[in-house]
Amino acid sequence: MPLQSSLSGRGSDPKKPVDTQSDGKTFEELRHECLLKGVLFEDQDFPAEDSSLYYSQSVPVNIEWKRPKEICENPKFIVGGADRTDICQGQLGDCWLLAAIASLTLKKDAMARVVPPNQDFDNRYAGIFHFQFWNHNQWLDVVVDDRLPAVRNKLIMLHSASKDEFWSALLEKAYAKLHGSYESLKGGSTMEAMEDFTGGVGEVYETKKAPDNLFHIMKKAMDRGSMMGCSIDITSSAESEAKTSTGLVKGHAYSITGLEEVAVRGQKVQLIRIRNPWGQVEWNGPWSDSSREWGYVSAADKNRLLQKSDNGEFWMEFEDFKKNYDKAEICNMTPDSLTDDTKRHWEVNMLEGNWIRGSTAGGCRNFIDTFWTNPQFKLELEDADDDDDVCSVMIALMQKNRRKLRKEGMDLETIGFAVYEAPDDQDQAGKDFFRYHPSKARSRTYVNMREISERFTLPPGKYLLVPTTFQPHHEADFIIRIFSEKKAGLCEEMGSNVDADLPDPPMPSEPDEETDEEKGLRRLFEALAGDDQAISVRELKEMLDGVLSRRKEIKFDGLSLSTCHSIINLMDVDNTGQLEFQEFKVFWEKMKKWIMLFLSFDTDRSGKMSSYELRIALKAAGMQLNNKLLQLVGLRFADENYDIDFDDYLTCIVRLENMFRAFQAMDQRKSGRVKMNIMQFLMLSMNV
Repeated sequence: MPLQSSLSGRGSDPKKPVDTQSDGKTFEELRHECLLKGVLFEDQDFPAEDSSLYYSQSVPVNIEWKRPKEICENPKFIVGGADRTDICQGQLGDCWLLAAIASLTLKKDAMARVVPPNQDFDNRYAGIFHFQFWNHNQWLDVVVDDRLPAVRNKLIMLHSASKDEFWSALLEKAYAKLHGSYESLKGGSTMEAMEDFTGGVGEVYETKKAPDNLFHIMKKAMDRGSMMGCSIDITSSAESEAKTSTGLVKGHAYSITGLEEVAVRGQKVQLIRIRNPWGQVEWNGPWSDSSREWGYVSAADKNRLLQKSDNGEFWMEFEDFKKNYDKAEICNMTPDSLTDDTKRHWEVNMLEGNWIRGSTAGGCRNFIDTFWTNPQFKLELEDADDDDDVCSVMIALMQKNRRKLRKEGMDLETIGFAVYEAPDDQDQAGKDFFRYHPSKARSRTYVNMREISERFTLPPGKYLLVPTTFQPHHEADFIIRIFSEKKAGLCEEMGSNVDADLPDPPMPSEPDEETDEEKGLRRLFEALAGDDQAISVRELKEMLDGVLSRRKEIKFDGLSLSTCHSIINLMDVDNTGQLEFQEFKVFWEKMKKWIMLFLSFDTDRSGKMSSYELRIALKAAGMQLNNKLLQLVGLRFADENYDIDFDDYLTCIVRLENMFRAFQAMDQRKSGRVKMNIMQFLMLSMNV
């Protein structure tokens, strides 16, 4: 069934592949250039060098990069049709990828998209090939040259059982290029590659806790064209790829290639066919290639199902599968439920965001003080499903580019999400909302996988979706795909408004109407000011340091000259570069309010406030920033512990008001409310 896509923040067609070469040229343009020049393509974006193989170690053996025509006399791209037996694992620990490629060969339409036709070593050969992968809701066209890593004239990575066939080796190279290196492909989930080959949406079943009809769910998935894989969990790294007495391998990714029911002595027996991407090492229990169970089925079934060869593929009874394997992964081409026979027309909304420490990386609900600062998305389900009074929704949260970031020491974050009934007329739900309102739906668990997905039925209404990492302060970019039978009426990030409601400054009071505090400030001001009765930046610093140091509740080491420059820029009405007393007096009234705000968040009187509380503090001061601006401000002013000291707090709030005042003047409106272009905001707020 087709998916109608509504993208937030994207203008391109997600179904049209995007060319990824750094020079902007397409596969056809690059091949044409090489044919005209009579040269073979050499990919400068993914060179035939050690850095394309490993990022954390030196190459352990003497590797040569060779083109297929240097390895065999008559190389072929595909021999006799692409088949799951074309895939044999090399030295790289990417069995998860190979299991997905094996499943891909069973889906001819998907295969033709990932491996575009009309590529070979004869007609118009120029040493260049291309493949297409789904990446964060966009198809990418990835170009590679055909130089492959080899030792003693044999390929050391993924290769075909046929010595003259190279489509699978080149596909692995293109996928390695997409993620930065071959080493980046070590370890992973079969689901990840299956989604990248199809743009589908995944579900994971734990076999020990699976529904009773799991066989029928998986059979239906196979019939609908879904791709499937399975694996056995490990309890320690020592068990990784350890072979059991029954011939199965722990911590290893397998592909599921078939499900059948056969008659044995009048009883139906459920069988599942599984393939080891090694191309060898098979199950040796009941229903294995040479087991006696095959003698009890009809000759027709035996000839149809059994291939006696050590090719890594085997049958086993479904109950044995559930006992021996721990996870079954299913990548569906559409979000249709596998537990009923209904086929629906699905709408898709896509949202993007990020968790940035110090501002929007609030962690899970266990960390209530920061949970509310996570990105929040409002989802409006207006219409119930056809013939029902509830809305079918599937939510998939995916973290971006983590495999490529491994070389920088990063890996998958542990992620999850929660769904709440949305509060009325709030741009961003606060801490108290989450403290007193339970979630309406949530991910079953937090898990360190690239994507976590759940399906729900919810009554029509407005909902608040909060994606999070498990721990606070952990950074990552993410996308959310929301599948619904009826198009969501509203699907957008909350906290996206940038505006201000700043009151006009009060009229200065006459000297004989001044309070005792103002009279004391006047005496101090006049002692510092010269004959011009105005103070400079340095004199302002001396005055404020003196006044604030007497307030025991404020712990700080003095204001910076930069902060004082910002204060003068804000308050210097007559543009003299100095402050007169009436200007200072107006500023002091603002300062008292800002001090009270700071102290309300500096609960331990350490002289610092959490950067996560900055949104509330600024809103109380009449200014509202969106998430991207809060992230920028947090990165600019917060320390390594995500705290902001008084001096940086004052610099921040003065610069922001300065910027808002400038826009207020430009806007030439009397209401005092300002809305603006975000890029102008960024430029001004960091430089004023």
